[in-house]
Amino acid sequence: MDNERTLIGKYEALRTALNERTRRLWAGTEAVALGRGGIAAVKRVTGMSRNTIVRGIREAATTPPLDVARIRTSGGGRKAKAVLEPGLKQALERLVEPVSRGDPESPLRWTCKSARRLAAELAAEGYQVSHRLVAQLLHELDYSLQSNRKTKEGSHHPDRNAQFEYINRLVSRAMRAHQPAISVDTKKKELVGDFKNGGREWCPAGKPEEVRVHDFLDKNLGKAIPYGVYDLARNAGWVSVGMDHDTAAFAVNTIRRWWRTMGRPSYPRAKSLLIVADSGGSNGARVRLWKWELHKLACQTGLAIHVCHLPPGTSKWNKIEHRLFSFISQNWRGRPLLTHATIVNLIANTQTSTGLKVRCELDSKQYPSKVKVSNAQMTQVRLLPDAFHGDWNYTIQPE
Repeated sequence: MDNERTLIGKYEALRTALNERTRRLWAGTEAVALGRGGIAAVKRVTGMSRNTIVRGIREAATTPPLDVARIRTSGGGRKAKAVLEPGLKQALERLVEPVSRGDPESPLRWTCKSARRLAAELAAEGYQVSHRLVAQLLHELDYSLQSNRKTKEGSHHPDRNAQFEYINRLVSRAMRAHQPAISVDTKKKELVGDFKNGGREWCPAGKPEEVRVHDFLDKNLGKAIPYGVYDLARNAGWVSVGMDHDTAAFAVNTIRRWWRTMGRPSYPRAKSLLIVADSGGSNGARVRLWKWELHKLACQTGLAIHVCHLPPGTSKWNKIEHRLFSFISQNWRGRPLLTHATIVNLIANTQTSTGLKVRCELDSKQYPSKVKVSNAQMTQVRLLPDAFHGDWNYTIQPE
């Protein structure tokens, strides 16, 4: 009895500090120390099973002992579901493999492959699994949740890389000569009004800003057309928010306003202007109105305007997309663009840690679409194509 009282005192003092393995080892060593009847005494005090105490005696005598980082020997504990139910992994992989998506024999053809749906389909085949186990097994099979990735760019022009290298050389040369080099483009058109805008911002809990259910154009407010000019050397941008049509006249007038407000004060000795633009849209390489309006700008400013168009299908590589437009989208995320003034203020307040500064103004002028430029007008344009891809690279000289 005295031995058992002592054993009870030891166990009560140590039980909270013992894990499964150390409790088993302690019980085994105590049973050996008590001698005959020791296993029964330890069993009465601790409530452990006889088999567990015997295992503790064996493990204590094992040489070398079990790794201290382990609680059980290898293979101990409850078996994994994939082991208990042979074929589970194969059945799961059969459901999610890409070729099964349109297979009429697949129970998940043309459906979302969520973990819960996969678990339900496996249950229908006789496997008892939870959606958490399905997710775990998918990770073991080297599957992961992935979204679509924009990598296919359509046709690949053979001179694509050469054009990028050519543009880079011209931009570097202009910067060394302290001549302005800009990247231009139209940002995505935005509906004006209390419409949903992508992204989230901090608001009082349970009080999101309410917006319209449907995104139909409000004829009274119209839409906003942001056209941007990004100074590649000074990390500064200009955005004109148009209200009418995205035409070449609107694009060139934005460049004109940038030059008068920001360009000329920054480059008082400029003799040329390098413009990097996409191949399509209002500033496309084949748009006559674009070249005619640039001709008028060259005559007004006295600048030789050198234009370089990005190769077709590569508009996402335009510098203005990454250095200006992306930060504007971040600045107004989650906010409905209620008025044109709201849009102008949000754009103008866009800043970055690298020192980006943006100026924005509203352009309320009318820009009619489908304006034709005659052959007689084009003969007035002093357009000098470059030796390399003159259709993409050309200079418009002032008269």
